[in-house]
Amino acid sequence: MTPRDPSRYRPALSDAHASLTCEVTAVDERGRVSAIHIPSERPLTVYVDKRELVTLMTLGGHPEALTLGYLRNQRLVGALEDVVSVQVDWEVDAVAVVTRGGIADVEQRTAKKVVTTGCGQGSVFGGLMDEVDRIALPPDARLAQSVVYRIVDTVRQQQSIYKQAGSVHGCALFDNSGELLYFIEDVGRHNAVDAIAGRMWLDGLEGADKVFYTTGRLTSEMVIKGAQMGIPFLLSRSGTTQMGHMVAERVGLSLLARCTGKHFLLLTGRERLVFDAAEEWH
Repeated sequence: MTPRDPSRYRPALSDAHASLTCEVTAVDERGRVSAIHIPSERPLTVYVDKRELVTLMTLGGHPEALTLGYLRNQRLVGALEDVVSVQVDWEVDAVAVVTRGGIADVEQRTAKKVVTTGCGQGSVFGGLMDEVDRIALPPDARLAQSVVYRIVDTVRQQQSIYKQAGSVHGCALFDNSGELLYFIEDVGRHNAVDAIAGRMWLDGLEGADKVFYTTGRLTSEMVIKGAQMGIPFLLSRSGTTQMGHMVAERVGLSLLARCTGKHFLLLTGRERLVFDAAEEWH
């Protein structure tokens, strides 16, 4: 994991903990009773300067980073320095965010919503689509085919809530050599990507030389969030949607879908991929 820079500004953060799984009783097709683990799911209501903003359904593993990443990806807070504190209290299932100057025009900016295909977060503020054409990704970013294989294999071997209990999505951030920086799971892939965005913000990481991996499909919102984080490569174990594909082409982002084993489908940004592992097929 990326070490923290002690000289960087960090808001006052709680260190809230919650159980990520719970035990329930199940009866199988033969009538046998057993105890199994399923992922936890809990509401987290976000209050910004005492104003209720949104309720996110979350696993609860990284609530402070999730909150920061949500505010960042929704373009509600422009700089980490604008946030004074993020305090999570699981006794009331809420997080209180204090900013230095509030959110300008918060009512207008949160009024327009677009229903999405996401799970764990059902809508986004509509102004995000208006910003797509202003996103500039590094034109010289390249990713080696061999690194794609390394990333897929690293995720396969990762210890996870999914392997223990299923029913969650995982997202991961890698550098362009294939080194794992963050791995976060949540009940919805949008929560997981927001939590990674929050961690990047806190640790001062830029996205230009990074690769983002998700177990979920690459919808338009996922692609927009990746582009907003400045990441030129999005990999998915699943596929993409027509609008996700369209947004990726508009911003020049490389989409790799169906990434399993040595298989992938490069859908956009073909000039960025370096085919250096062709000998593995001979």
